[in-house]
Amino acid sequence: MAAATFRDAWQTALYGPDGFYRRERPAAHFRTSVHVSPLFAAALVRLARAIGADRITDLGAGSGELGRAVRSLDPDLEVAGIELDDELPARIPGLLVANEWLDNVPCELAELDPDGVPRYLLPDLTPGPVVEGEDLAWLTKWWPLAEPGDRAEIGTSRDDAWSGVLGRLDGGVALAIDYGHVRAGRPAYGTLTGFRQGRECDPVPDGSCDITAHVALDSLGGTITSQRDALRALGISASRPSQDLARTDPLRYVAELSSAGEASELLDPSGLGGFGWVWTGTGEDAVRRASRALAV
Repeated sequence: MAAATFRDAWQTALYGPDGFYRRERPAAHFRTSVHVSPLFAAALVRLARAIGADRITDLGAGSGELGRAVRSLDPDLEVAGIELDDELPARIPGLLVANEWLDNVPCELAELDPDGVPRYLLPDLTPGPVVEGEDLAWLTKWWPLAEPGDRAEIGTSRDDAWSGVLGRLDGGVALAIDYGHVRAGRPAYGTLTGFRQGRECDPVPDGSCDITAHVALDSLGGTITSQRDALRALGISASRPSQDLARTDPLRYVAELSSAGEASELLDPSGLGGFGWVWTGTGEDAVRRASRALAV
């Protein structure tokens, strides 16, 4: 393609020399499950131990919040953080977690024109060249557009990024956690959006905001479950403590009530609980253990 596409502008806006992630701390602009509660880290610790892992690799580690939470819960569990300019190691043992990583892997956008032809979108979100090759094959298989004006986020770059992770997995489990969708429920007009200072904003690719789009979870391969179901299987509960505890041990009651509130946010099916967990294991033992731990 001769013309720069929205993906090109998105890549520069986030990761270029003056890109958003070069200048900003992500936690100042949006909250992830890691920021909501240490219960999230506790669940991942349980999963790591359940599959026999002694190492968690945090892909897209940001400021290292997950690593600090894991170390406080289980100092014997090694945590390796991988960030912006880090190369993936040749071998990745144990549990790899990519929490809200793939949604920030820039991808091509497409829109169906009045003649029923899918076209790449340009940086100003107007239609450009015709979609061809692998991108067209991906659209046809995973996100066929039905009506003129329908939009899609073409997941080839995300599939390739995830495939690169899985190719390094060594007898463990790779887990992608993200907001996403499957073919039966693709949004007609896509999901592209921006975030700035904790608020949703127009996804202008000028480096002033985070730009993100939901992930086509099923094109990644692997087993899909919801965060709500996965966390509940790993022992996270939003049950409130009994009123009797308030009388006998008020400090513990307050602590458990606060924990229940945090769990409720993590499990909310209309929020974080609706995130998808997509996991792939290498080795029969890792797959069997992960299936048992996640109750799938």
